[in-house]
Amino acid sequence: MATPTKPTPDSPAGERIEDIDVTTEMQGSFLEYAYSVIYSRALPDARDGLKPVQRRILYQMSEMGLRPEKGHVKSSRVVGDVMGKLHPHGDASIYDAMVRLTQSFILRVPLIDGHGNFGSLDDGPAAPRYTEARLQASAIAMTDDLDEDVVDFVPNYDNSTTQPEVLPAAFPNLLVNGASGIAVGMATNMAPHNLIEVVGAAQYLLTNPDASLEELMQFVPGPDLPTGGTIIGLNGVKDAYANGRGAFKTRAKVAVESITARKMGLVVTELPYLVGPERVIEKIKDGVNNKKIVGISDVTDLTDRNHGLRLVIGIKTGFSPDAVLEQLYRLTPLEDNFSINAVTLVDGRPQTLGLKALLEVFLKHRLQVVTRRSKYRLARHLERLHLVEGLLIAIVDIDEVIQVIRQSDDSDQARTRLREVFDLSELQAEYILELRLRRLTKFSRIELEAEAEKLRAEIARLQALLSDDKLIRALVSEELDAVADKFGTPRRTLLTEAPASIATTSRAAARKNQAVLEIADEPCIVLLSTTGRIIRVGISEGDTVLAASRRSKHDAIRSRVTTTTRTEIGAITNRGRLIRFTAVDLPSVPTSSVQLGAGAKISEYLTLEKKERVLAIVSLDSDEPIALGTRQGTVKRVTPGVWPSKPEFEIISLKAGDELVGAAHSADDAELTFVTSDTQLLHFAASAVRPQGLSAGGMAGIRVSAGAEVIFFDAVDADAENVAVTVSGSSVTIPGTDPGRVKLSEFSQFPAKGRGTGGVRAHSLLKGEDVLTLAWVGRVPATAVGPDGAVRQLPTERTKRDGSGVPLDSVIGSIGFTP
Repeated sequence: MATPTKPTPDSPAGERIEDIDVTTEMQGSFLEYAYSVIYSRALPDARDGLKPVQRRILYQMSEMGLRPEKGHVKSSRVVGDVMGKLHPHGDASIYDAMVRLTQSFILRVPLIDGHGNFGSLDDGPAAPRYTEARLQASAIAMTDDLDEDVVDFVPNYDNSTTQPEVLPAAFPNLLVNGASGIAVGMATNMAPHNLIEVVGAAQYLLTNPDASLEELMQFVPGPDLPTGGTIIGLNGVKDAYANGRGAFKTRAKVAVESITARKMGLVVTELPYLVGPERVIEKIKDGVNNKKIVGISDVTDLTDRNHGLRLVIGIKTGFSPDAVLEQLYRLTPLEDNFSINAVTLVDGRPQTLGLKALLEVFLKHRLQVVTRRSKYRLARHLERLHLVEGLLIAIVDIDEVIQVIRQSDDSDQARTRLREVFDLSELQAEYILELRLRRLTKFSRIELEAEAEKLRAEIARLQALLSDDKLIRALVSEELDAVADKFGTPRRTLLTEAPASIATTSRAAARKNQAVLEIADEPCIVLLSTTGRIIRVGISEGDTVLAASRRSKHDAIRSRVTTTTRTEIGAITNRGRLIRFTAVDLPSVPTSSVQLGAGAKISEYLTLEKKERVLAIVSLDSDEPIALGTRQGTVKRVTPGVWPSKPEFEIISLKAGDELVGAAHSADDAELTFVTSDTQLLHFAASAVRPQGLSAGGMAGIRVSAGAEVIFFDAVDADAENVAVTVSGSSVTIPGTDPGRVKLSEFSQFPAKGRGTGGVRAHSLLKGEDVLTLAWVGRVPATAVGPDGAVRQLPTERTKRDGSGVPLDSVIGSIGFTP
């Protein structure tokens, strides 16, 4: 404790010296400093997800009128206004915070629209005098309704003006955009999430306050990083959602591609969160120079504004691209860790919150905002109705009103007499005294009556809203839905439950045994959906996975190959090409949550030409020939065995204007089946087509009439229970607008005919129909999906082979099989 002392003879008059304990003074000063850093600088508020400087920037820009429809202004002007009025901590800190709010590679939903060089992950931004800015539409959603008493305002640093204590925040900004900051004795680090998913969880929690974490994770399965990439393993994410702390690994999106005819390479198109390409290149160069990384010939950065990130890593001849990639995952930032530490301010105190708690704090805040806004609007409407009712009284007896005013000595007397004669309030009397003569028309009276009626209806609605908590919750949910529709975007980050990568292996073990650099060559099943998505599952999980896939969105299977992780398989395209690839890079999901929709588009893993699409995937180790059918009716069976060593090659010599429509492995006892657009179905034994070499062009499969074409080809297992599905329509309607009619028939009803003949009728066309738009033949059950992969209902009844079918409720995009 400080002890006062008496003035000494040598001290100036009036001076007072106190003895202070240094330990006590240091503790008190440090606590004040720590509290200031925590509360006023480093940690975000759980309600709007903003630090004070970020909140002040958005508020001041809103006050400056820098809306999305207005022009950009110099960043220096914004920084100056914020520093002069609200944030006296230096222009550098303000501009740094402003830059972060513009960067789309940092925030999932950027809040400021920057014009100029606002930096990248590898380089800083230009000076504020060279850049310009304005608010994004998403920032307007954060600051809307501030003039309607929705939040409390507090004095600024010098009490010359006020600022909002928190922004209204129309969406959960803290979860959507994440946050990072270092305070005294604590830090926060939160990952961005998908707006649509977070809003879905918030809406569910609104109607189900006792929802469990597992239920909320059905909506928010994991972070959605602005730079995409892949999150490996979700255990750390679950820990973070449960208690606010956890860690996960992120991987770059890498595809093995042919750089030249004889050279393979790794093409990186997405990087882990907060990792820039220059950092990756530097680490690769250091690893090559130190001889820790082998097999890399060169690294080229082809990133540009039009095509986005593209980092090409050349592989030396004789090295496995997959093994090299595993080295890079272990030794470079192509695989990185992200730790979640969800420390945030709640009622001015730092707390570590999980997913449910974060949503609860936001929803509590949003409910308060909507309630206060509704009360404010109700009060304004009541005030306005009071004035309108007074005007209506005055207009009815306007002559007497004028006489009262003219006979009064002054305005005070006129106001008093108006109140006495017409039984008006003081506000109404004052408003009538200020009435302009042009408001005295008949039309103005009609307008006032209409306004009064509208005000009464709105007042009744607001009173009902404020008296019912369920209505307020419904309104909050509706507004969240509108924000998600306006600003939501599809998920960018792929989530997998893959096991830990080689990055967890010690360097000593890696040097001792280079084989650990390679992904284990384990049995697996590769599935290709009819919507072009591909996925990998373990062979021991195959049956369970296929059964579970019936519940997924993209659940119609086009092709299935049993292989191993590192064994090459082939993708056959409509251009007659076979492209080699392995399953090592394909998404792999556990049986508990498998969905073919969780797979990736096969076009993301293969280099396809314009309008080229993959028809089937095949095993290159199988002894069965591969059957091919073309649009013009040609059939070919390719001799299995020795395949060219090229990464891609032609598997059939196509005629001009022709293309493949189907491909599959075909034993001699399989039935090769064609269906044409003019309703003809032909099937014959595969043994009728002798296998040929790659350069052959095939032979006549089905005789196609003039104006018709083959729309389906496949090798059907004759011993299985098979059905033929046909969809009829009109060739003159716009594709996708008319669902048409569908028919299911037993495949056994169609007699076999010889190769090169015309087949038998498979569908009777009704008036207005002239073609089959879709056909499929295969084992039951057949599954139809729409263009978006959503399941479409097929009729359960099977009809005769030449029936006309039943009308469809919605368009079918493709048909495949399920186990």
